[in-house]
Amino acid sequence: MHITDIWPGLPYPLGATWDGEGVNFAIFSAHATRVELCLFDSPTAPREAVRIALPERTDDVWHGYIPGLRPGQLYGYRVHGPYLPQQGHRFNPHKLLIDPYARALCGELTWDKANYGYRVDSPYGDLTIGKRDSAPYIPRSVVIDPTFDWGDDRHPNIPLADSVIYELHVKGFTRLHPEVPENLRGTYAGLASPAVIDYLKQLGVTAVELLPVHAFITDQFLADRGLTNYWGYQPINYFSPEPRYASQSDPQAQVNEFKAMVKALHAAGIEVIIDVVYNHTGEGNHLGPTLSFRGIDNVAYYRLVPDQPRYYLDDTGTGNSLDLNHPRTLQLVLDSLRYWVTEMHVDGFRFDLARTLARGPAGSDLPSPFFTAVRQDPVLSRVKLIAEPWDVGFDGYWVGRFPAPWAEWNGRYRDTVRCFWKGDPGQAADFASRFMGSMDLYHHNGRRPYHSINFVTAHDGFTLRDLVSYNEKHNEANGEDNRDGDSHNNSWNCGVEGPTDDPDIRALRLRQMMNFIATLFLSQGTPMLLAGDERGRTQQGNNNAYCQDNPISWVDWEPDSEAEVLLAFTQRLIGFRREHPVLRRRRFFVGHLGNAEYDVEWLSPDGQEVSPELWQHPELRCIGVLLNGAVIDDRNERGESMRDDVLLVLINAGDEPVPFILPDWPDDASWHVVIDTARPDLTTPLPVTDQMYQIQPRALAVLIEKVSVAPPVQIEPAAK
Repeated sequence: MHITDIWPGLPYPLGATWDGEGVNFAIFSAHATRVELCLFDSPTAPREAVRIALPERTDDVWHGYIPGLRPGQLYGYRVHGPYLPQQGHRFNPHKLLIDPYARALCGELTWDKANYGYRVDSPYGDLTIGKRDSAPYIPRSVVIDPTFDWGDDRHPNIPLADSVIYELHVKGFTRLHPEVPENLRGTYAGLASPAVIDYLKQLGVTAVELLPVHAFITDQFLADRGLTNYWGYQPINYFSPEPRYASQSDPQAQVNEFKAMVKALHAAGIEVIIDVVYNHTGEGNHLGPTLSFRGIDNVAYYRLVPDQPRYYLDDTGTGNSLDLNHPRTLQLVLDSLRYWVTEMHVDGFRFDLARTLARGPAGSDLPSPFFTAVRQDPVLSRVKLIAEPWDVGFDGYWVGRFPAPWAEWNGRYRDTVRCFWKGDPGQAADFASRFMGSMDLYHHNGRRPYHSINFVTAHDGFTLRDLVSYNEKHNEANGEDNRDGDSHNNSWNCGVEGPTDDPDIRALRLRQMMNFIATLFLSQGTPMLLAGDERGRTQQGNNNAYCQDNPISWVDWEPDSEAEVLLAFTQRLIGFRREHPVLRRRRFFVGHLGNAEYDVEWLSPDGQEVSPELWQHPELRCIGVLLNGAVIDDRNERGESMRDDVLLVLINAGDEPVPFILPDWPDDASWHVVIDTARPDLTTPLPVTDQMYQIQPRALAVLIEKVSVAPPVQIEPAAK
């Protein structure tokens, strides 16, 4: 390679930008003294062929333009400056650095002592600079051509209230799928294959939520054990799609493969939400490697202990936290988010440990500017924004405290629903609140029921089958003597720990799984289903399978009679939810509307409204809720008033059958049973000829009241 000239170039956009005639390089560093661009001839070249200093610095952005360079060029940076960990500076030009704005990466990280900015064998720890060259071990940044034929692709723009989210792992979902071509299994292309898209459509989900697809690393302690970072929560770049999930080795093809996947899902009417990890990076604490941000400008990118900047504020439990109070770090995150919407066409984001993103300067009560920046952004304010509303720092549990328009993973929903169906005492009142959309959490700041992302299981924790099969976690395969993972799972094994051939226990477990599925899709709010739960997927009791890239984590597609029953039941529930707008209300229920009219009424087995005293009874485990579809305070997209049937949901988490007296309003209606988890073979409405319905133990039933002549109901629009 022979570079004869480098022009001043432009400070914007950041990253490597091809304009058809050459490439502009721009990288931020406020405290660097010199920034060198390194160009590589091939992916296997251990050293750069050209090292050239960027000639210009504008507003702390170093930049230069090289005419003649083309997409596919491999590059990295070496950044000079002070190595003074006591002051927070960790510059080290012996370390090749990944461009934070790289659109693709080539090669995997290979662990070596050279990856660390300090002398690993020094008695002074990270205070002594390490001079080994890390270039042979670091992934290369890649210049790409952003051109892609999107055709008539468009965002499905499905309202959150009508959404059914399906959380899945790109590799694990298709790795064992028999109808996906073998060379595409576990890839972006595999997820876009016709067999998989047909399955998603038949299931009825409206959005896939992908575990992290930003390029990430496998921690050295895992690599040393022969394990891997399967989940992907150790990002090293926020613009590059993870190469491991691509069917092709060429970085340009990998970017296009991700785009093609999104295009195929959109064509099927399915949105793509990605799980993003802007709270920390894979560089870890002060003893972690120097791969990108740390060596570019440590004090700008990371939150450091104010009086000891050698160390990192760790609100994430991973060793470091990104500092979104710094304008350039905030810019990085916003630029990344906009890139994934405008260039990669994703439809929304789930923000891992989102509480960290809201943290203001250390020692200050002021919030981070992140929320304000997103809310006013013309691109980001229009996509789905879902927070995991907690982290491990002080005041870290923020369920219900995020501002509009943010939705949240409702951890209280998960915990309460598990405890209720497990049979714990004193759960009925809180269960009712969660079932109704958690008005106590989301109404105070103008949010709606759909801002509650309801889930019973997620990637982190037990699968649905394991939730009803294990009392204790079984994480021995992770190599940490079962010390990792949460020990508080609110699970119940139904009498035997782990697999069993006992038909009664197996039947009870199947019923409990259906109870959870039914509760999820009958609740107000936005349901999220963990991939494979509809098939009874097991992780053999492992509730922290973050490092298990093997059949423990992969979805099992083998035929199974119980799996088929559960799958059919899940499809029915999703379809039932779609058919009944009273289950997808955009406003909270009010209760008594006047003139003896109710939009919702909670009933005890004697057919009467549950009294305040009964709500507090610790042994209350059987309740019913009447959802009056005739008085939905909502309108469709044409502005027409929405109407529905009257639904009666009977719920019995106790150990004995309960005769439940049915309400008799209105007089010209009749009840039909349409769902009963004690009767999974029930596929057609069954008329109820008695005034009472026997709800079986550990069961949920839905009755529908077909009103022959709908009464005229006029209600004023409720306040938001």
